[in-house]
Amino acid sequence: MMKVVVLTGAGISAESGIATFRDSNGLWEGHDVMEVASPQGWAKNPELVLNFYNERRKASLKAEPNAGHLALAKLEEDFDVTIVTQNVDNLHEKAGSSNVIHLHGQLFQCRSTADDNLVYEMDGWELKLGDKCEKGSQLRPNIVWFGELVPMMEIAAKETYGADIFMVVGTSLVVYPAAGLLDLVADHVPKYVIDPKLPQVSKRSNLYLYEENATTGVEKVRQRLLADL
Repeated sequence: MMKVVVLTGAGISAESGIATFRDSNGLWEGHDVMEVASPQGWAKNPELVLNFYNERRKASLKAEPNAGHLALAKLEEDFDVTIVTQNVDNLHEKAGSSNVIHLHGQLFQCRSTADDNLVYEMDGWELKLGDKCEKGSQLRPNIVWFGELVPMMEIAAKETYGADIFMVVGTSLVVYPAAGLLDLVADHVPKYVIDPKLPQVSKRSNLYLYEENATTGVEKVRQRLLADL
């Protein structure tokens, strides 16, 4: 079975009503991103950070996967599919995708501030000051913040090296190291980029651009891949 690796970004979640990471003025839901997405912001005001992600969880609980998410899940009927996502929501999982790598962490997980290996699934949306891990340390969102290592990057790179087909959906390809995955794809591998505002991609062989939303573009690429089987 051919291996399809898909890199997804904020654009696909935006079509389900989830606010993109930051808009043109550098704010995320009205906050300076460094206030809510950095170790410095956490050290300065952990309650603000916890409340910010509580609100993100509440919004995510209401969101439903769109046609783009569903088409990617349907790809698994005919291909070996790995989703590498920059998104922290769980919409790919809700849609039915079974192999999802979250580069930037997961919204519905929290982790110990004393031991990064202590990660807990969250049942609800709320994480408060005073919620502690089994070692007695405050819990924080299991999100990769600015200035932190991206622990899943090595696994994502390995998956990308093995791709027979590579897709990019709903990402501007400006956030590294995730954006560098496209450069790891072999020349002979077909590469499909789907976005209503196509990112600046250097010329390369076997590159196909779809200037449209994930909700329509992913299904078009899926049909093309099926026709080529």
